[in-house]
Amino acid sequence: MSQKNNVNAGIALMIGATIVFALQDGISRHLAGTYNTYMVVMIRYWFFAAFVIAVAARSTGGLRAAAQTSQLGLQIFRGLLLSAEICVAVFSFTILGLIESQAVFICYPLLIAALSGPVLGEKVGWRRWAAIGVGCIGVLIILQPSAGVFNPWAVVPLISAFMFAVYGLLTRYAARRDSTATSFFWTGVAGAVAMTAVGVWFWEPMARSDWLWMGLLCITGALGHWLLIKCYEMAEASAVQPFAYFHLMWSAILGITIFHETLRPEVVVGAALVIAAGLFTLWRERRKRRAG
Repeated sequence: MSQKNNVNAGIALMIGATIVFALQDGISRHLAGTYNTYMVVMIRYWFFAAFVIAVAARSTGGLRAAAQTSQLGLQIFRGLLLSAEICVAVFSFTILGLIESQAVFICYPLLIAALSGPVLGEKVGWRRWAAIGVGCIGVLIILQPSAGVFNPWAVVPLISAFMFAVYGLLTRYAARRDSTATSFFWTGVAGAVAMTAVGVWFWEPMARSDWLWMGLLCITGALGHWLLIKCYEMAEASAVQPFAYFHLMWSAILGITIFHETLRPEVVVGAALVIAAGLFTLWRERRKRRAG
């Protein structure tokens, strides 16, 4: 069995990555609930940038090859966009909790599908539009915009999902001319520079015990990305991507057990619709690839 077709190993790595990213979200929520979001994300990015540089230095051609790009503006913009998206996502955790934030955020694959037409020029058929429509209904059920108790902050994770979808599309666009190693390098470096420029102005003294949590946050960030890299080395993205939805389950478990969040029936129904629509979109994409 070739390494790229080791689907079982790829699935195991994807599930492992979702566990690590859920832990990262929980630690981010804890720290950003005590300290400001910009400082927390800045320190996390320092470690991430160091990890990215270390990976690039060990790859073929070293740092020079990883940094070489003919679309520098696009790569820097991708890094800036992701760092801003992480700030929005972490802020969302502190005001809405892990469960509600993640339940809305998981619609990002549908947003990518919807935007792939105008941004990348890809054909979006009626079946995919139908799935996107079902996913939108799911998000509306979670947000309950018609309810008298609608929380306007509930739009924040939707903004985060939109930003991440645009980041995903720009990554796909950049991949037409740059390698994964180059995109990964600029994601970490550009994000670290941007967050340092902002975060140093919001520096707060941190308790010694929270530095341990911050260290764990940095380690989980690097470990999560390493698991994803290995996952996509082992198996095709279309085979493992459905298992990324485990992230919501782990986040819900953390939210309920650690942060005493409640799981509303509307969130369960809405998230189920979003996940079903996302899985259908992935299935259609895989079928089209095989047919082509």
